[in-house]
Amino acid sequence: MRSPGTEARAAFVRPQRPPLLGALAWLVGLGLIAGLIAANDVDQVTAAVALAGWSIGLIGLAHLGTLLADTLGWRALLGPAQQPPLRLMIIKRWIGSSINGLLPVAQIGGDFVRAHLLTRAGIPGPIAGASVVVDVTTGLVTQVLFVLLGVGLYVELRGGAIWLLQAGAGIATFSVLLLGFGLLQRRGLFLPLARIVEQTTRGRAWQGLVGSAAALDREIVARYQDRTRLSICAAWRLLGWLWGSAEVWLAFWLLGHPVGVAEAVILESIGQTMRSVAFMLPGGLGAQESGIVAGGLMLGIAPDLALAIALIKRARELAYGVPGLVAWALVDFAGPRG
Repeated sequence: MRSPGTEARAAFVRPQRPPLLGALAWLVGLGLIAGLIAANDVDQVTAAVALAGWSIGLIGLAHLGTLLADTLGWRALLGPAQQPPLRLMIIKRWIGSSINGLLPVAQIGGDFVRAHLLTRAGIPGPIAGASVVVDVTTGLVTQVLFVLLGVGLYVELRGGAIWLLQAGAGIATFSVLLLGFGLLQRRGLFLPLARIVEQTTRGRAWQGLVGSAAALDREIVARYQDRTRLSICAAWRLLGWLWGSAEVWLAFWLLGHPVGVAEAVILESIGQTMRSVAFMLPGGLGAQESGIVAGGLMLGIAPDLALAIALIKRARELAYGVPGLVAWALVDFAGPRG
């Protein structure tokens, strides 16, 4: 007989997706990037990226701030007795981000994997799963705040526009849906879903799922009730979004076209919004780049330069992501020791 803890661990397995859909997602993303490059001066874009050269490594170092802030936010949701060493949680976060950024898993599969890796480090499945669910939700809430900051800064710099009203309506709608999702989590979202699955399948593979879902719901509610830890998580996640703007600012500075902090925040907020909207594409491939180019046009930045910045950010993501996938394979091969 499988124990409840084993059942909870089984809920967090490696994400699967039909190969055809995954390949299609990659092709669409690459097609968007190819179209952006073709629509601009290829020589100027190439020259701008080449100008950065080895200094792209500095942008990679800057990204460590985002990785650390996001990890500390996630770690805050675990009790002091449940927190693995920070370095191990950074590795798990890095692996999860690499999966979300490079594989066609709807930018969420990596979160299932990091929950699974946390259980391998000895954290009970419901606690590991709850920490990831609340962390992801908190990340979405703070992203909305970050986007609103970007909109506010744009209004301050350029004045109002009709599209801002439309964007505001979209943000408000998403916020309402996000609020509803959070309320459902606090009221026990997973238990009724597990009951439906067990009642409709009646298979051995799903036996004990209700018990696991009930434990998961209890742990999620406990994290929402701990306002102190939830606030710490939110503060770190918001800092992570803001630190992403530092990468944009640094990239412009390295290319010899410095921009203000406000412009960097606006560009990053638009790029991250487009990445989230295009969640079916690996890492928002093509969509993030389109958002940065569009934001650059709004701010009077040449599209060739904005595209070069976007491609440098993507290069940094590849430099982080590919080793992250290798680390995932090594961790899986090493066995359940964290």
